[in-house]
Amino acid sequence: MARAPAKAPTVAEPLPSGLADDLAAFIEYLRVERQLSPHTRSNYQAHLEAMTAALVKLGLETWSRLEASQVRTLVTRMHKEGLAPRSLATKVSALRSFCDWQVRQGRLVANPARGIVTPKQGRPLPKNLDVDEMHQLLNITDEQDPLAVRDRAIMELMYSSGLRLAELVGLNLVDVKLDDRQLRVTGKGSRERVLPIGRMAVEWLHKWLKVRPLLAGTESEALFVSSRQQRLSARSVQARLDGWGNKQALNAHVHPHKLRHSFATHMLESSGDLRAVQELLGHADLSTTQIYTHLDFQHLAKVYDSAHPRAKRDPESQEDE
Repeated sequence: MARAPAKAPTVAEPLPSGLADDLAAFIEYLRVERQLSPHTRSNYQAHLEAMTAALVKLGLETWSRLEASQVRTLVTRMHKEGLAPRSLATKVSALRSFCDWQVRQGRLVANPARGIVTPKQGRPLPKNLDVDEMHQLLNITDEQDPLAVRDRAIMELMYSSGLRLAELVGLNLVDVKLDDRQLRVTGKGSRERVLPIGRMAVEWLHKWLKVRPLLAGTESEALFVSSRQQRLSARSVQARLDGWGNKQALNAHVHPHKLRHSFATHMLESSGDLRAVQELLGHADLSTTQIYTHLDFQHLAKVYDSAHPRAKRDPESQEDE
């Protein structure tokens, strides 16, 4: 039986030049004025291009003629097509930021994306590894393999200091003061903060710095480098952590942000100091940190259920009331 010819991939139609030019100018504004990371700018661009292409189908020709009714129709249509509330809210947020910029540029009188309501979304709790799982993950003892030493140093540091992935890969040698057990990181919005480094992280950073010359070029300033003598990329870190999760026989998927979540959760469980955890994480708004109080309550509830003599009722031993 003859096999049906494969369908050619669908190629997105180019956006009208006027609309596309304004998008490009906005992305450049995010780079120069807001100093957002390449990853964040790429996300903005992808969301805005998707929204713009859909608005063109609704009759949009110039940004100056964008109306709230068009944005509302688009949101309704995307929701009916099955786009998750969280993804939809992200796209509308990107469009809202772009239109705010257009208002400041004098190209729009008002922001037509303001006041547009998106479907409610449940706020997912960040997933973390418990303390035993963290010990299992970090039980890497092969000091003969420079990459294994590097990877353990990376994971120890991320868990020790609650680093974002972008903060980790952006670290330079001068940012680390092992004698003082301190680390200088540049977070979101180019905000710098100084963080403490735990004992185990210091120990494995020392081990990594001893073998780092085997991988790093003489002019490299990056703290963590690849076998190609280049600064280690975010994608490489993600792949390596995923691989170690499998090697260490963890049942949970391991990714960089999970180590940050684990740091925050364990710190809050032990200290109860929400403000300190906020400072360590580099959150500008305390409400961002407060999500970890839900995780802390879950932990306390489990302890309560297992420890309090009257926390559970035995149906077989209770008489009808």
